[in-house]
Amino acid sequence: MPGRGALCLGLLLPVLLGCGSAQPGACPALCECSEPAKTVKCVNRNLTAVPPDLPPYVRSLFITGNPLTDLPAGAFPAQRLPDLASLNLSGNHLRTVEAGSLALPALRQLDLSGNALVSLSPQAFGEGGSPLEELALRGALRDHGVLLSLAALLQAGALRNLSRLELADWGCCCPGNHLRTVEAGSLALPALRQLDLSNNSLVGLRNVSFQGLGQLQSLNLSDNSLGVLWNSTLAQFRSLPALRHIVLGRNTWVCDCAIEDLVAWLKESNQVEGKEALTCASPDKMLGKALLKINGSDLNCSVPTDLPSQLQTSYVFLGIVLALIGAIFLLVLYLNRKGIKKWMHNIRDACRDHMEGYHYRYEINADPRLTNLSSNSDV
Repeated sequence: MPGRGALCLGLLLPVLLGCGSAQPGACPALCECSEPAKTVKCVNRNLTAVPPDLPPYVRSLFITGNPLTDLPAGAFPAQRLPDLASLNLSGNHLRTVEAGSLALPALRQLDLSGNALVSLSPQAFGEGGSPLEELALRGALRDHGVLLSLAALLQAGALRNLSRLELADWGCCCPGNHLRTVEAGSLALPALRQLDLSNNSLVGLRNVSFQGLGQLQSLNLSDNSLGVLWNSTLAQFRSLPALRHIVLGRNTWVCDCAIEDLVAWLKESNQVEGKEALTCASPDKMLGKALLKINGSDLNCSVPTDLPSQLQTSYVFLGIVLALIGAIFLLVLYLNRKGIKKWMHNIRDACRDHMEGYHYRYEINADPRLTNLSSNSDV
């Protein structure tokens, strides 16, 4: 009957709606969820893809220790995960992070450490930039192509809100990032406060610019292969008003004449943590000697420490002096042009008279008649 059918439909409709509304909040089968804590953990679950049925309430998501190799576009749908603020993808097997895979409107913390990344799209966080504040890439930058992609990503301003960047190693059992250089312009991060470059293979910072890091407070350069810090780099450190914590431990400091500027800066600066423990790695006669205890007599420097740059400056100065002397010489010639012209004419006339005398004598000596006449007249 129509009335009874309508009554049954009215009773079933709330149940159906209730079932439909409960589905988005369900926990994926291989994960552990806590709705009060807004947390989902999918740890060591042999996942090969991001679960498509993540609950929309999640704010902290852990997908770690899985054979996950690829993050395709839309792996974390922004519409379904509007509140996801902390994402930990460390310790997987990620190799590819595609464009748009991390375009989340509320994402503040991202950990990609311990993945052997091969491809990192410069558009991974979307076209309009990301609100990301903390990024950890410990041990994930072993491929040179990924380094270039990261540099392009940072230079494009997609992570202009980044306040913490970790590029150190992943752990004692895994290889580090092996950074030897830092791409020029890749550190243009105006909001960055903490930068960790420890446990890499950095051999120098001469071409690295820190001028774009006006808010930088902490810089970790420990466990690298730094042999010296040049005066240009030290001047940048002095110019950063917020930089108060620099870690330089366990580097291979070369204690020759080039290290004088670094030693002088260490003695006057309060920025370096544990500077008393910094010691020489070479040469042999200086091995183990504390940098703070080095004196000029220890180094026995008889030539300038930065000889190439000083020679270049000397050549420029010499060129300027020679150009000035040449200009003065030309000016003197111009002011005395009439006197010089008369002097040149006098020289010309004198030379001509002299040459005519030689010519006359030559003609007399060459003519036999004049020679005999000259002899008879002598008699």
